[in-house]
Amino acid sequence: MNSEQNMSISANGRRRFLKQLGGLGAGFAAVGAVARAQEGAPSRPAGAKYMGDYGAPKLDTVKVAIIGFGARGPTHLSHAAAAEGTKFVGICDLYEDAVKRAKDRVLQADPERHKDVKTYHGDKHAYKKMLAETKPDAVWIATPWEWHAPMAIDAMNAGAHAFVEVPLGVGIEELWQIIDTSEKTGRHCMMLENVNYGREELMFLNMCRQEVFGEILHGEAAYIHELRGQMNQYESGRGTGSWRTLHWANENGNLYPTHGLGPVAQYMNLARGDDNFRRIVSFSSPPRNHELYAKEVLGPDSKSAKLDFSKGGDMSTSIIKTVLGRTLMVQWDESSPRPYSRHNLIQGTRGTGAGFPNRIALDYTWKNATPALRKLLDLPENQPNKHSNYHGWLQGGGFDAFYEYFDHPLFKRMQDIAKKHGGHGGMDAIMNFRAIECMRSGQPLDQNVYEGAFWSAVSPLSRKSVAEDGMPQDFPDFTRGNWKTTKPLGVVS
Repeated sequence: MNSEQNMSISANGRRRFLKQLGGLGAGFAAVGAVARAQEGAPSRPAGAKYMGDYGAPKLDTVKVAIIGFGARGPTHLSHAAAAEGTKFVGICDLYEDAVKRAKDRVLQADPERHKDVKTYHGDKHAYKKMLAETKPDAVWIATPWEWHAPMAIDAMNAGAHAFVEVPLGVGIEELWQIIDTSEKTGRHCMMLENVNYGREELMFLNMCRQEVFGEILHGEAAYIHELRGQMNQYESGRGTGSWRTLHWANENGNLYPTHGLGPVAQYMNLARGDDNFRRIVSFSSPPRNHELYAKEVLGPDSKSAKLDFSKGGDMSTSIIKTVLGRTLMVQWDESSPRPYSRHNLIQGTRGTGAGFPNRIALDYTWKNATPALRKLLDLPENQPNKHSNYHGWLQGGGFDAFYEYFDHPLFKRMQDIAKKHGGHGGMDAIMNFRAIECMRSGQPLDQNVYEGAFWSAVSPLSRKSVAEDGMPQDFPDFTRGNWKTTKPLGVVS
């Protein structure tokens, strides 16, 4: 057996091993939990199709519309307007000045191609008129959280693929409604989880597929982002903080799980053949920082200072157990004074990759490492049994050296697009240009509707667990059992 063959257990072998293990001891509990979750799943309506590996009919030209031109809308609009093979047909926002700015930006991208774009504003339901009149092929939705599901459902029923800002929905029932609508209409509904397209996240995905970390057993994900400054928008009544502040005040759990969770879930192939979400337990720290900010910064007479933040929590920590018994920690905190972090950690039998800061630790010898890993880990041929130093992190230049061998092919192909069009270091551009590419070529999307539902479900399930003092909550099986035969996301080139 050569070093490449001996590097780790094959994916199929590992899967068989874990499934056999699942039949013993604690595995019986996992099977029972899955059965209970599936019992609560509504049956798939007659004529509906499973969308996990679905590639929609090709579109030579993608007629695009957008709802919402606030914090995130401008990025999506700019990318969709610039991408080859698109034609903007509709723009909708509550505010007239917003749609005017949006139309100007679209026409700057290509005045001839987008000359027929129509604008809609002034009514929360004006988007319905836009859908009926412009008949788009794809709709980008960048609105307050509670509007994501209704707008996605209306877009799909109008014949359009829906691309929805995170989260996909705020409650379990509406996530089911999204899935049922997607399956009934044959229209994609993709949550716009941009972090899955970050360079480091894509590289870790590539390394997981090449089994560099060995058998994956554990992951960690977070969204730590101090955003209390958005409370100024609650004072003014316009902007993200005008509605997000009320979520902070009235809900206790992980309100924004997907940025950290999405990449790690795809590393672990959750809901894609190998494994799936099973149960979650959640706890929150006491709520202090929003109230403190409101009183000290905005003033005791401000609107924010008059809100009751006692129903929330500052730091949310959840532990997810998968069907195969693997673990995943997910954290969220948008109020504490600490540096930004998405954490992003994946851990296996051969080592760990982590972000913030980027670092890697691997356990290999010259005998069981590939030539690339021998070089990267400086393994000596004259000491074939000497292990690499997994007690210390490879950071800085030591980490950067991995790009030469493990940079994801999709990033390498699209890095010029990322540099030119930007958005969180280019990850937004890769996500949007790739989504349009898939629609034009008829390929399945990199993120299917079920993944968006599972990742978003962490929020309502965590709230319920916190309310019940950490009692475990079962994930619904949004795939109705089809995750077992869904293809893992490959290394898209």
